[in-house]
Amino acid sequence: MPEKCRIDFYGSSLVSAYWNGAATYYRGIIKELNKLGYQVKFYEPDAFNRQKHRDIKDLTYAESIIYQAQKEDEVRTILKKSVDADIIIKASGVGVFDRLLEEEVLKLKSQKNLVIFWDVDAPATLDRMQNNPDDYFRSLVSQYDLILTYGGGKPVVDKYLSFGAKKCVPIYNALDAETHYPVARSNKFKSDLAFLGNRMPDREKRVFEFFFKPAQKLAHKKFLLGGSGWDINTPFLSNLEYVGHVYTAEHNAFNCTPLAILNISRESMASFGFSPATRLFEAAGAGACIITDKWQGIENFLEPEKECFIAEDGEQVADILSHLTPDIAKRTGLNALRRILSEHTYSKRAAELDRLLI
Repeated sequence: MPEKCRIDFYGSSLVSAYWNGAATYYRGIIKELNKLGYQVKFYEPDAFNRQKHRDIKDLTYAESIIYQAQKEDEVRTILKKSVDADIIIKASGVGVFDRLLEEEVLKLKSQKNLVIFWDVDAPATLDRMQNNPDDYFRSLVSQYDLILTYGGGKPVVDKYLSFGAKKCVPIYNALDAETHYPVARSNKFKSDLAFLGNRMPDREKRVFEFFFKPAQKLAHKKFLLGGSGWDINTPFLSNLEYVGHVYTAEHNAFNCTPLAILNISRESMASFGFSPATRLFEAAGAGACIITDKWQGIENFLEPEKECFIAEDGEQVADILSHLTPDIAKRTGLNALRRILSEHTYSKRAAELDRLLI
């Protein structure tokens, strides 16, 4: 690769976390890649009102290119800008013309570049291909130079290889210590247990089990719910407050203030395991005491009982919360912060990716 390697990245959004949980993941990785000398152009469609809920005005570590994507011709026109890129990355879940992008970036392949598919929802993609022999992406997998995933461990790697991937490597979520860190508590987020996550089809049932169920049982505890989509058909509980979309600038206060933060994996992520959510690292980076649902591989990131607490269902969440004291919560949160800073930062993830790309 040239000394100043240019990456053209097609993703959901770099400047807005609105209905876009991958935003902080992209930001953490790309910022650290920029420090290593990579020049990144991030292409994102003007869609889903993300630009109206923009978190970042000016980027210093990447060039943000927002394009119209109402018609296929608009997407094809923007793709022409990547003909000279050294590395072209198409992320899953752009949300607009994903199939077109996944097919067309492969037509830009040459002997001088790399074309990569970065799957930020690998379990869902793999389930889709497994259940549909005619899925269009089956024929594309082997054409990419490299498959990167948001997580998933060996089960995801093996499955991608079985579909013909040349190489598949998980690049896990991590902590951006410059963005997420301990801050003063805020009365706005004062609570005993808080959960932050958008309402998604394969998460909703688990949220009702791990969050609403303990809220119903522990009427004397205060619960706080953040994220988009929960304002419709959500149970009314006197001890539950819904705060809606929480902008990234408030994530630290959201994570620092409650006695504990709840992490709930999406169904597909939990079933594959080894897929820690971005929120897990953000909360740990703020020194929060984390209660997480059970999934395979958690001990690779946080040690149970020392750096986090694990619950198999809503009853166990309620039991943990009932016995949790401020001293225990503070000690557990500090242990998590030390572990994450030592082993799981985006600088380490970017260095790993850099070794793959050289």
